[in-house]
Amino acid sequence: MRIVYIGCVESSERMLRQVLQLREAEVVGIVTRRSSSFNADFASLEPLAEKNDIPCYIDTNNDQADLAPWIRERRPEVGYCFGWSYLLNSDVLSIPELGFIGFHPTKLPQNRGRHPIIWALALGLERTASSFFFMDEGADTGDLLSQRDVPIHWEDDARSLYDRIMDVAKEQVSTVTPQLAAREYPREPQDDERANYWRKRSREDGEIDWRMSSRSVYNLVRALAHPYPGAHCRADGHEIKIWSVDVIDGEFEDVGHLEPGKVLVSDAETVSVKCGEGVIEIQEHEFDKLPDEGDYLQ
Repeated sequence: MRIVYIGCVESSERMLRQVLQLREAEVVGIVTRRSSSFNADFASLEPLAEKNDIPCYIDTNNDQADLAPWIRERRPEVGYCFGWSYLLNSDVLSIPELGFIGFHPTKLPQNRGRHPIIWALALGLERTASSFFFMDEGADTGDLLSQRDVPIHWEDDARSLYDRIMDVAKEQVSTVTPQLAAREYPREPQDDERANYWRKRSREDGEIDWRMSSRSVYNLVRALAHPYPGAHCRADGHEIKIWSVDVIDGEFEDVGHLEPGKVLVSDAETVSVKCGEGVIEIQEHEFDKLPDEGDYLQ
């Protein structure tokens, strides 16, 4: 089956490697970028295209009028668009016989939209999903092709959840590719009445507000761990990246009367901080000099 493949992030690269191993898949063109100012997990697919001698289109400004004839020349039967920040227009979507397949790591129709792994962790969800769907001109709105639940563990951060979703997604793409090639595949419309959209994350969303509960601080920090840009707070007027924390409420008694942001303990490696409710221990950070006990983080 002739496939045009579009993507420019780590998940795109990992799933492309899987597709290239499939007997039913003939990747006849790859669309990617050489850089990105907004994808923290950016990964160009150009090296894989060169290694496998596959024609490669380098997108610079989302010029789909230029992209469409290039895709048409490849004569794809289906398009895979995994990890792309732009909606495809109707002209591009209509080129492959089977259309384009998209990927979104939530349980569609819930949680369409931006930054799905970050929001799932920041909101403290216990489950998400890996969803493949037939793309239309909406954002994550097309008929479902494959969907599998993915648990979110308390110990997860962005890296571990990203990896678990990728493990599931690679299994799915290995299943749906031969189904598409045989023209025998499921197709289930999404229930729009159950849908919601997650908004684009702003830089301010990554700032720790010590008035939050210890659990909320924990969720925010793990949501923005690698491969994402990290949560941050302020100390002595400087922005400090925080990469890992733990909830340690049970280790302190009679601290309910203390203000949020107060440093309770500071030792050689970690810092314990009073939150609006509870206490967290900062474990991985970018402090040049650790704050002293009694200092306040902003």
